[in-house]
Amino acid sequence: MIELLGSALMQRALLAALLVGATAPIIGTYLVQRRLALLGDGIGHIALTGVAAGWLAGALAGLATPEALALPGAVAVAVLGAVGIEWVRAKGRITGDVAMAILFYGGIAGGVLLIKIAGGTSASLMTYLFGSIATVSVSDLLWTTALAGLVLTVSFGLRGPLFAVSHDEEFAKASGLPVQLFASVLAALAALTVTVSMRVVGLLLVSALMIVPVAIAQTITKSFSSTMAIASAIGAAVSVVGLSITYWHDLPPGATIVVLAIGLYAAGSLFQRFRRQPTPNTDPHPDLDDDVTVRDTTTPFQEPPP
Repeated sequence: MIELLGSALMQRALLAALLVGATAPIIGTYLVQRRLALLGDGIGHIALTGVAAGWLAGALAGLATPEALALPGAVAVAVLGAVGIEWVRAKGRITGDVAMAILFYGGIAGGVLLIKIAGGTSASLMTYLFGSIATVSVSDLLWTTALAGLVLTVSFGLRGPLFAVSHDEEFAKASGLPVQLFASVLAALAALTVTVSMRVVGLLLVSALMIVPVAIAQTITKSFSSTMAIASAIGAAVSVVGLSITYWHDLPPGATIVVLAIGLYAAGSLFQRFRRQPTPNTDPHPDLDDDVTVRDTTTPFQEPPP
């Protein structure tokens, strides 16, 4: 453990994992409440276009390392794409599943096309697709800290209206809340969370870190606030533990973190199932009074009197 914490690289990686693991499930709680659990996947795909766009901008600017603008590009494109799709969906132009399809396929296609124009290859996008926490630099950590701080501040500062919009849009409208504004804020927060998390678990797996800890927390509590707090703690724990495992074993960090979270969910679900297993009812007609008399097996059976 001392060796693990003594490495400057692992210190940055652990801090990034802790920030991402604690932040992602908080936004995931709102998305689950809105029944938009797959929104993170869609934003992750469109963020790939942002990565390639930032790479292209860096190449056009003549930077020695054009990928330095990949993260800012991902932030800008992901936020614009998420908010834009939310506005189009709210206007009734397209349904939610069609919006998801546009984000999925358009994001992948745009990323592959732009990275080729920038002079790179599809392989250049692999670290963003599956995460590469071992390459987290000081500037990456600063970006992660700033974006995570912004997401947490807005998420807790606007928790009341964001919950109202997530729980029941019609009631929120009737209450006079600017539903479209807060829905757009939530979409932007989800986009920021995705871009914050891409270095840790990758764009293809980020939705799992947003949603699975929430699913685990829901097996423990039904309160919205408690679910958010427990999910955040679980997300931080599996991220740090998963990253620590990959320090001692040659495993991909993002996949290890997600598999660990899913395994924890499976174990929790099995525990809840056995704990709530109902006792069998010996009465074939429990709705009728005195329909049957359960025989006392502790005393010998006796014939009824004549």
